[in-house]
This record gives sequence, C-alpha cells and structure tokens, in this order.
Amino acid sequence: MFGDLFEEDYSSVSNNQYGKGKNLKTKTLEPPAPREFTNLSGIRNQGGTCYLNSLLQTLHFTPEFREALFSLGPEELGSLEDKDKPDAKVRIIPLQLQRLFAQLLLLDQEAASTTDLTDSFGWTSNEEMRQHDVQELNRILFSALETSLVGTSGHDLINRLYHGTVVNQVVCKECKNVSEKQEDFLDLTVAVKNVSGLEDALWNMYVEEEVFDCDNLYHCGTCGRLVKAAKSAKLRKLPPFLTISLLRFNFDFVKCERYKDTSCYTFPLRINLKPFCEQSELDDSRYMYDLFSVIIHKGGCYGGHYHVYIKDVDHLGNWQFQGEKSQPDGNLETLPNEETDDPLVILKAILLQEKNSLISVDQLGQKLLKKTGISWNKKYRKEHGPLRKFLQLHSQIFLLSPDESTVSLLKNGSLQAESNFQRHDQQTFQTLASERPGLNGSPSCPHWFDINDSKVQPIEEKDITQQFQGKESAYMLFYRKSQLQRPPEARANPRYRVPCHLLKEMDAANTELQLKRTECDSASNNFELHLHLGPHYRFCNGALHPGISQEESVWDLTFDKRKTLGDLRQSIFQLLQFWEGDMVLSVAKSVPAGLHIYQTLDGDELTLCEADIADGEDIFVWNGVEVGGVRIQTGADCEPLLIRVLHPEPCGEGEAHGQLVETPHVFPANAEIGTVITALAMPVGVLLVNLAEPAKEECWTAIPQEDLKKTFRERGLGNGSAVLLQHSHSAESSLLSRQGKWIADVEDRNWLQVKNFCQSESEENQVKIAATGNTVVFDIRIKAIQELKLMKDLAENSCLRPIDRNGKLLCPVPDKATLKEAEVRMGSPLALCLGKAPTPSQLFLFFALGSDIQPGIEMEVIVEETRSVRDCLKIMLKKSGLSGDAWHLRRMDWCYEAGEPLCEEDATLKELKICSGDTLLLMEGKLPAPGFLKVPVWWYQPWGPSGPSGHCTTSQGGSWRDTSTQGEATGGPAPPAPADVGLVLLGDVETAEDATLAELKWQAMALPSAAELALRSPAFLRAWTVEGRRPGRLLRSDRQQLREYKLGRRAEICLEALQKEESLGPRDLLLRTRLRVPGERAYAPAVDVVWDAARGCTAASLRQTVADAYALPADKMEIAKYFPERFEWLPISSWNQPVARRKKKKKQENLQGAPYYLKDGDVIGVKNLLLDEDEDFGTAGDDLGKERQRQQALGRKKSREALRAHGSDLFPGAATPAQPRGPEAALSIRVGSFG
Repeated sequence: MFGDLFEEDYSSVSNNQYGKGKNLKTKTLEPPAPREFTNLSGIRNQGGTCYLNSLLQTLHFTPEFREALFSLGPEELGSLEDKDKPDAKVRIIPLQLQRLFAQLLLLDQEAASTTDLTDSFGWTSNEEMRQHDVQELNRILFSALETSLVGTSGHDLINRLYHGTVVNQVVCKECKNVSEKQEDFLDLTVAVKNVSGLEDALWNMYVEEEVFDCDNLYHCGTCGRLVKAAKSAKLRKLPPFLTISLLRFNFDFVKCERYKDTSCYTFPLRINLKPFCEQSELDDSRYMYDLFSVIIHKGGCYGGHYHVYIKDVDHLGNWQFQGEKSQPDGNLETLPNEETDDPLVILKAILLQEKNSLISVDQLGQKLLKKTGISWNKKYRKEHGPLRKFLQLHSQIFLLSPDESTVSLLKNGSLQAESNFQRHDQQTFQTLASERPGLNGSPSCPHWFDINDSKVQPIEEKDITQQFQGKESAYMLFYRKSQLQRPPEARANPRYRVPCHLLKEMDAANTELQLKRTECDSASNNFELHLHLGPHYRFCNGALHPGISQEESVWDLTFDKRKTLGDLRQSIFQLLQFWEGDMVLSVAKSVPAGLHIYQTLDGDELTLCEADIADGEDIFVWNGVEVGGVRIQTGADCEPLLIRVLHPEPCGEGEAHGQLVETPHVFPANAEIGTVITALAMPVGVLLVNLAEPAKEECWTAIPQEDLKKTFRERGLGNGSAVLLQHSHSAESSLLSRQGKWIADVEDRNWLQVKNFCQSESEENQVKIAATGNTVVFDIRIKAIQELKLMKDLAENSCLRPIDRNGKLLCPVPDKATLKEAEVRMGSPLALCLGKAPTPSQLFLFFALGSDIQPGIEMEVIVEETRSVRDCLKIMLKKSGLSGDAWHLRRMDWCYEAGEPLCEEDATLKELKICSGDTLLLMEGKLPAPGFLKVPVWWYQPWGPSGPSGHCTTSQGGSWRDTSTQGEATGGPAPPAPADVGLVLLGDVETAEDATLAELKWQAMALPSAAELALRSPAFLRAWTVEGRRPGRLLRSDRQQLREYKLGRRAEICLEALQKEESLGPRDLLLRTRLRVPGERAYAPAVDVVWDAARGCTAASLRQTVADAYALPADKMEIAKYFPERFEWLPISSWNQPVARRKKKKKQENLQGAPYYLKDGDVIGVKNLLLDEDEDFGTAGDDLGKERQRQQALGRKKSREALRAHGSDLFPGAATPAQPRGPEAALSIRVGSFG
C-alpha cells in the first residue's frame, strides 16, 4: 500500500515514459579545456588525489626546486622512451615530474593530468581513489626523489633546499657543562592544541627553557651527581625553504576516536626566526622568511578535501579578481556614447583585448552581450543583419576563417582602432590600479591564487586569514627566505630554464590541442531536439499523452545551436508540410503524470543558446491555444502532480469502514487541496498529508479546515506525495491507528544512566539521573549515590567514569566540570566507581604489560604530570609486582600496537605531552644509549612451502636441522603458522648506528648461542630484516653502515648460513626455487637462484633463468609464486598480465609489480611438465593452513559478536555500535634502485 510510486504501473494515467528510446547523439571526446583568465593550469583529481595535487602545485611554484629539477638532463635521468628497455637505467619519477611541471607552465589546458606520475609511483587505481595525509606524502615523496636521484648531480637537491638542523641542549647550572644532541629535519611539526599561533608554538619549542630543580634534578655526567640544569632547543641551521606541518589531528582517549582541532591558529605572512636560532649575531634579514604556500584541509579526521593558496613569485599568472574581470568592460564605458553605438568600434575593442586578436564568432557574440548587456540580434540585427554577415561586409577590418567559425583583426585595419582604444584602455586600467593596489604588479601586493584541483582563482592576501580556524583551515605552511631573489628574465616568462626537448614537446602538444579544439568546436555545435507534434497528442488525466504511437508523435531533429529560433521555425515548417495556421514552439518536459508545457519560445532573432535551449530539449509544436479541442494551461504554476490518494474501502450500509485503498490522481499544482474531496465525491472529512517518499507513518499531518483552500504547491506537496482522506466521525479511531501504523515521537534524551560499580550491595543496580549539558558532574554523582541507596561515605571516595561501547571504563570525569565541558553525551552510561578522580595536576593512565594488548587487561594508575618517565616506570613496575631495571615504556599508537619508546627517562610526562586516558606499554628490555641500536638477532632456517609437507627444508646455503619436524614421524607435522618460518632467537646485539653490517655479523657470531653453529666469517652469512616474524628486506652490502639501511629502533635481523661467498648486484633478485615431486603434493629441498632483473623483469626471463638452474626446457615447465600468509600459489605466465582500464594499450610486463610483486626471498614453485601434469601447485599443508585460517576468522567473528552482546547487556538502551572502521592503508611510492 505504501510502496514506491515509481515502481508501480499506473496504466490508467499514462502508458508512456518520455525520454526512453530516443536516439541521442554520441558526443565525440572533447579535448581539454584551455586555460581560464588566470592563465594558470590546475591539476585534475583522479578520485582522491587532491592532497597530491596541492603538494605538486606547491613544488611547481617553488621556482628554485623546479629549475633544479629541470637542470638534470637525459644524460643523467635517461629517457622515458627507453623505460621499457631491459638494460636502460631510467629514473622515471623525476622525469615525470619534469614533464608535469612543463605542462603546468606551457601547455594550454585548464588542468594537467597526474596519471603518468602516479603510474611511476607504482600506484593502482585503488590507491588513486584513496585519500592520504599530505604531510605524510611530503616526506615519502622527498624520500622517493632522493632515492631516484642517487648518482646524479641532483643527489642533494632535497637536502640543499629543505634540510635544517635542531640542537637540543641541557646545561648544568653547577659546572656549565653542555650536553647536546643534533637532529635533522625536512619539515617542522608544530602543535596546534592549546597554542594561539605559529610564533607562540615556536616560542614554546625554541625559546622556553625547562628548569630541573627541587624534586626534579638532572644527573650531570661531569659532576657525577644530581644538579640543577636547564633544557632548551634551538634552530641551528635554517634551510632556504621552511616547511611547517600543523598537528591538527589528535586522538581522544575518552571517546576512543580521532578528532580535528579547528581552533584559531594564526601565522604571519613574514616571520623573523632570529629569536629561535642558536646563532643570532647576523643581520635580521638573514632570518626573515616569507609565506608563499598554504595547504588547506577542509573536513574531518576521516576524510575531506585539500586545496592550496599559493603566491605566484614569478608572476606567471594573470592576477585579476572576478569583480575586476567584469570591470574591464569599463574601457567601453569610457568611449563616447556615439562610439558605443557603433558596432564596428565595439567589435574592434573586444578583439584587441584577445590574445593574438583571434576568437570564435560565437564567443565574440557572447562577449558583446556581456560587455553591452544586450545581444547582437536585439540591438544591431535589424540595421546591420546577422553578425557573420556584418563581419563579411567589413573584410577590410575583420578576417573570417574559411569555415566562418573564427574571426581576427587584420593588422592594417586595426592600427587606428588600436591607438584610439588603447588610450582609453590604459586610462581605465590605471584608474582601476589606483583604486585597487596590486593590479600594477608591485611587490607590495603579491599575487596569490587559490588552486583547487582543476580550478584556479585569484585571491587577496587578506583572504589567508580566513584559514586560521574552522573545519576548513591551514594544515601545512611553506616559507621561503626573503633574501632569495628571482632574476628579472624569469618574471612572467614560463619558458625560463625549461629544457629544449620539453619546449619542443609542449609546442607540438599545443598545436595538436588547437587543431582538436577547432574540430571539436565544429562537431559540438549541433543540438538534438525532440519535436512533439501537437496534432498527434491528446489531453487526458491532467496531462498531455500521445494519441498515436510514440514514433509518430515524437520526431528527432539535429539542429545547429548557433542558428536562431526563426531558423528553427522555418526548418520545422519545411519538415511539416501538412501544417496549417500559426506555429508556436514551446519547451515541454516529461513528468510522472505525462507531458507538460512550461515556456513558449519568443524572439526569432535569438540563437538557441541565447534562448537557453539545451541539448536533448523537448519542443512542443502547436498553435499555442488548445490541443485536441482542450484549452491547455502552461507554466510551472500549473504543473500536473501525481498524488497518491488513500481512502477507506467502501463497505455496506451500517458496516465499519474497511481497509485503506490507494488510487493515483493527477491535480494541477495551483489547485486547492480541497479538490481531493470533490474528486472522490466523498463527504467532508479529515485530510492528512504525507510528504515523504515512500510514505512513512510518522510523517502524517492533519490539514486544518482553513488550509483546504491552499494549493498543493503551497502545502509543499509534489509528485509521489500521499493524501489520506477519512470520514470526520472516524477521526477518533483512525484507520491508521487501528492498523497499528501510528509511531510515537522519540522522547528527547535528557538523562544519564549511572551503574553501580562500587562492589557495594544495593537494591538498585542502575538508575537514570535527569540532567542537562550544564549540570555539574558532582551533583550527578551525589544524586546517584542517594538513588542507589549507597553509603554516604562514598561521597568522599568515588568518581564517575564513562563506559565505551565495548564496556571498558574510561578516564574518570572531573567533579567540577559540567557535562558539556567533560564532553559527556546525554543518554550515555556512566559507572560509579571507588576512588577519587584525578586532580587537574594529575594524570590518569592505563598501562599494560608487553605488546600483546587484549581488551580488559590494562591496569590503571594516577601520577602527577610533573613526574619523570623513570618515576612513572617505577610506579607501574611496583603496581605490576615486577622488579629490576631492564624495563622501559612505550606509547601505544592509534592501531593499539607498541609505538615509539619514551627514550628521555628524565623528561616529565607533561613535557612528552602524555595526557589523561593515554595507554603506555611496559616492555621488557633496557633502552640503548643515544646513537646505539639494540638489535635482536635470529637464526633463519627457511622451510619454504615444503614445511607443511613434511620434508626437510635446508637451503642451498644452509645445513641446520629443522626442529619443527621432531616428534612428528607418524602423521607428519602440523602445518606451521604463517609466521613460523624457522626463526630461532640467538640473542640481542647492542651496536652503534655507525657500525657496518659486517661488524654486526661479527658481534652476532660472538653470541653464546651461535657457538654451536660453527660459523666461519661474516662473508658466509646472509642478513635479512625481520618483518612480522618473516624475513623482509635483504641487506646486501657488508660495508654499508646500519644508519644507511634506516633500520629504526625496533629493527630485528635474521642471519642465514652460506656455503660460499656471494655478491649480489642492485638489480639481482634472490629467489627460493622448489621443484615439485611428481605424483606427490610435496616439494624437494630449496635451491637459491639469483635472477638478474636488469635484463628484463618478465615472465619469460624468469622462466629461462629457472630452467637453466634445473636443466629443463623452458617450454616444459611451469612456475608459480608462493604466498605463505594465504597458503596460495599464483602461476607466473607471460600471457596473464593485467590490462589497465584507463589505457587501451597493454602495460609493460613487470613481475615486480602487480599481481606478483616479486622480491628477495620469495618462494618459486617449479613443476616439470614432462613428469607432472597436475595443474595444482598446492600441498596438503596448504589445505590445512587455509582451514585453520577459516576457523580463526570464524572464532574472531564469534568473539566480536560476544563483545557486542556484552556491551548491549551492560547498557540495554544503547544502540548497536557501528561497524568499526577498517585499518588505514599505508601510503608508499615504489622506487627502483639506482645505487
């Protein structure tokens, strides 16, 4: 009864669906639009790449960066034409950046594409649709560029422009000894929370000193005792370009959700960094920086949009406001009136303002309309004829193209007009410049633009202040040294320092674009019109309907949109030879009730564009009065509405009313609502309306008697609205209420539910407390104690704690705060617990033992915020019942995993910005000294895919027993977990970051547990990083320092024995190949194969390498890559490479890309087709592993359901929690090796 209106068949109203079956014109692919009036190019958004576009525009408008990149020629970077050649060494990322910058500078298109650049990043279409953080991208892109430029003259490009240093110092008050630590940075990260602006944040970071005294003394190594000291930080080296990242996003541990800080945060256009620097004896000008880019984020912490405000340092763009863009018409206003009435003068003035004085005839007519406020046809057509004819008659001044689509000024005919007009133009321009400073391009008024993906708009410098606060606010700031001066020849010269080969490429591309635009302009001027012939229509059920077939009633006509309505009328007269009398053309539209006429087309001199006729428009051809003898009302006011009328089913006399029935009716929009009663011929009753679609019971509203004279449109009714008509005597027992359809309003939640967690006996387990946002937490707590009938002593030793959706108790709420200040939502549950809430100077912290964090196992502690990390560690150890000094604390990151360690044990919790509700992890092991690494070293015995099949898994270079098979001789071993790959811990090695990999191997060989392995020398050991209990990255060079490997503080290393020394090249891949045993679902021991990917990373190349290793014909074998985490095999063949959806051509085959992503250590299964014809590569262990994963997934699902059930039991009134967000995908850029 309340179904969807548009899913039902109202055959009694109309059997026709207009718009279906039309032969619509297929548009040709249009070339990119030319640049707009700013003469700057934007960048197209690929779906979620606004963050990338904003950063790329910032780099593009950093001339020193752009020109340094342009200085690297093909002899250093290679050529894009050679990127698919096996032996070519092509640095694709910098080459694509060069090409993109050249397009932004020179290519005449509204927006450039980053498709080729993101392809060089190794991104898939999914990554291009996923939005990431621009601050993260800035660091990753710089790292990728540094890697790509290794071995070139631009190897130090990033460091030269963006690298700076910060020095942290602790000065002893007794002996004046200075302990300092220097840190490098490419960008400065500054706080936003509780800070008024950038200068305030820098002052807190680099001017304020922290004093260690009283109970918080510093241990001086020189004095050998606790002394007073002062700690500070200073900027030691300033880069030419300073990048500042604002910490807008934070995590609320009370609500367990992230949020964006939208408070006001000011930043200056020019900043003096002298107060924040270590060396300040130089002149102030050496420390002055000017703002030139502001990347802005609009939205929340889970999504949004980026755009950028940019200062045009080289004045490449046309900085002119929209208001002033219309004011250049003033140069026409300065002409005398008699000259303004002369179309010759006006057209010359318009063409003189155009670049190269060339413009299409259509655009000339539009600009004339814009400048004079009246079209050519209305003002000049009667006297001078059509515009094209006028231009032809004045061929001594105007030059028309052969197809009459474009027009330009002849040089000899424009000299006099140019001299006269430019005098007026210059006067007007100077007047405008004096009224609005900055138009004259003076340095005092810089040129700023808002670049929002494809769109570029000029802005004033004062507009930057609007980005200080709010959901749309500044997120990254870019400053440049004020002393950096640009050469005069670079000003307004986009070709400056662009390499010759890119200049030629852009010039050729511009020529091709111009040709395509000319062709497209000619092809796109045709409109498809649908002519509805009045004599073939009839008026019934409130709308027009075809009287005969749809094909005979509607004719399709292709017509040039540049022609006039008079031309259209004449063409229709020629088509309809049977027509007699007047012909009126009207715009009609299809509505659910049928066809309706809206507007009559007047003014035969107007073109179709000027008459606002769109492509695919429905034109009704009639006499303008009646159709089929019925007078037709036209216009939007009387648009027919299809209304759903519900009324009681007629019953016998004396019987109660039956069920509701529904019938469709058509009423004009300007008809009175009371006509519904007349149309149904029912006695006066009660009318109710429902504006929802589909109808919802809770939206029914009764219409007062005095409103029955209002129209349907005035009451807000439209197509699909429902009207209920019932007899007046049945209002007391509505049919809707008797059918159980009424839904009561949901009462407003103005209460809190408090549960008794005090472990005290009480008659009540939970109570509801009435409250508002301004209610004080203390009052709620006291009232809850009274209503729960608990002991009054609890008033001095209790607190209220929020309960999250999983039933976890959160940080206590301060007694003195209101519910609004404490951010407690109305209707949420609170727990009344024993213990006092922390004071403002105390922190309530959760902590857990180890990194395996399970819900509900966290312990709690209250500490003073001035306590040091060392003191906090002691308190947590004491509460855990642990002892010893081999422990340290780590933060818990937002993924609920072990994060960065708290290395500065003397720092206070307040200094490290530890907040109430934070969770710390108590980890075993003492942290190494600064500059040292503590590296767990494992012994690696690869088992490959044969581990599950029961075979011994010695590799070619190893000779150690596999302990996983001991005691499993009868039934075979159980399949190992994906992380179990034969790793045995040898011990921890503490070494300096400057040590080489060979020195680390020597230290590992000296461990007691490594003595029984009888290792010879580091040359016979292969080293890997450990990632997720698996070998990750292969560490190739023994002479390289550990610092250069960028291992990080949490790195782990595994070692593997070799029978002979090996020397792997930068493009060599080390693969574990396993030969499948014929007739068995098992594999032989592994053989290491070194594959030179530099010769071509193709399936054919890999197949030949493996065939040579096993002495097999390449065409008589199959190979497949093993994915141990999924227990799956993926066959490798040369004919299954994916084809990009965006491109017609097939992508170049590359096994290091999707879907194989081949890397060092991957297991390759080999099948001899001469002996084994089985298509399956899997083993029995793979089957068991998949089954175990399925069972684990089922168990996790049951655990989540049990957790949700527990949460609903805890607070029955709460709604079902929303599904948690999936993990955020990491951002990465894949770069080749150029070492």
